[in-house]
Amino acid sequence: LNEFERFEVCELVPRPDKVIVITLKLIYKVKLNELGGILKNKVRLVARGYRQEEGIEFEESFALFSRLEAIRIFLAYAAHKNMVVYQMDVKTMFLNGNLREEVYVSQPDGFVD
Repeated sequence: LNEFERFEVCELVPRPDKVIVITLKLIYKVKLNELGGILKNKVRLVARGYRQEEGIEFEESFALFSRLEAIRIFLAYAAHKNMVVYQMDVKTMFLNGNLREEVYVSQPDGFVD
């Protein structure tokens, strides 16, 4: 949630009338080491967007990802040409997208205004 605030992707507003508000849920996961000890606790914030109807609440959905075959071809070509390949992980990529329509979500259970 700190990233939401840092990137200024949302603001707390009063619940509007006649709009569908998407609920949010926190998913907790405990990562264990090979001995079964706790390595770290992780939490993910997910939106229950499956309650939206295409054409009513949104026009289209798109998730950018690469097919495994395309990645393999790219890596094989880079190896053939002795190219250096760098990797990076953008964990907050979805926070940088622009939406055409307004989307309202509720705070997860347990959060207070």
